[in-house]
Amino acid sequence: IEPNYKRGATIYVADASRAVGVASSLLSKEQRGAFVAATRGEYAKIAASYSRGKSAERRLALADARANRLKFDWATYAAPVPRFLGVKAYDKIDLRAVSRYIDWTPFFRTWELVGTYPMIFEDDKVGTIAKSLFADAQKMLKRIIDGQWLTARAAVGFWPANSVGFDDIEIYADAERTNVAARFHTLRQQMRRDDGRPNLALADFVAPQESGVADFLGGFAVTSGHGEIERSRVFKASNDDYDGILFKALGDRLAEALAEYTHERVRRELWGYARDEKLSNEELVAEKYRGIRPAAGYPAQPDHTEKGALFRVLDAGVNAGMELTESFAMMPGSSVSGLYFSHPRAAYFGVGRIERDQIEDYAVRKGMSVAEVERWLAPNLAYVPGTAEAA
Repeated sequence: IEPNYKRGATIYVADASRAVGVASSLLSKEQRGAFVAATRGEYAKIAASYSRGKSAERRLALADARANRLKFDWATYAAPVPRFLGVKAYDKIDLRAVSRYIDWTPFFRTWELVGTYPMIFEDDKVGTIAKSLFADAQKMLKRIIDGQWLTARAAVGFWPANSVGFDDIEIYADAERTNVAARFHTLRQQMRRDDGRPNLALADFVAPQESGVADFLGGFAVTSGHGEIERSRVFKASNDDYDGILFKALGDRLAEALAEYTHERVRRELWGYARDEKLSNEELVAEKYRGIRPAAGYPAQPDHTEKGALFRVLDAGVNAGMELTESFAMMPGSSVSGLYFSHPRAAYFGVGRIERDQIEDYAVRKGMSVAEVERWLAPNLAYVPGTAEAA
């Protein structure tokens, strides 16, 4: 924020208790000038140090990163065929069944209680509080399910697919693969590898068009948020802040649990490439299954705008009652969406910092301006927009 905010000062404090002193310094005619100048000097040093640590020499040119992509013998690969092609809607999904897939560790982190479930209950510092909070959460979860306060819906789709170029994936509206239904754009890691590992992009996990392999891609949009606004208003009207926060936290956990529940059905039934899979909830949380479900906005594909094509081909508004805001946030809020990859070597990864050459290439592929792409991918840029220097 500080390099881009010109009208005033930007001050970071690690502890809220320091805010009073900072505000006093900024309001003081005698102290303000020297305080702001000293802070900006300190931040300039931090920026310079960060710049040295993120130097361009530590990353590859896009062409070199593509040359180091995942190598796979596609000639020996038989892609699993989904049970159906197109999109199916699932309404009024049983939340009692979904709740068994809740990962409780992030729930405690929402309340700033650090620890892994269920070991957190034995923690000397937060164990007692965690147990009390968990008991309250179980009561609230029962009220949500018994009272049908929330409705869960999902849209799941499968399409014939192939990767094209180096970093894009086409899905097709027909089995002959002549009618392109959508094109998903992926980003590639550009960090320099000294250990033989590939520079990954999600497109690496789908058979290239030229391989002749008839591959497939899945997509999903799920929500447990229908009814959350109405119920939140009830808590607000009664000034019940604690239960209101508890309710919202559980709504988010149910959305993630619904994504887990649906993905298991995909692997075992709908796509069916892991029919014999029998994993515990702990194993599901640890991602011991085959395949991945990366979401736009997350490390493997940090570009939120990719949700637009996904929502269009899923017809998420009709099939799941979900929509996107102008900033590509999902509504209802307790929602999850993403792509399904079935390839046995598919794995989660982080794209990390990317260079100007990839941004320019990506802008052409997306049909967007470089400036617009830089705005959406600002946290991932390895350079300062409008300059020639590395970030």
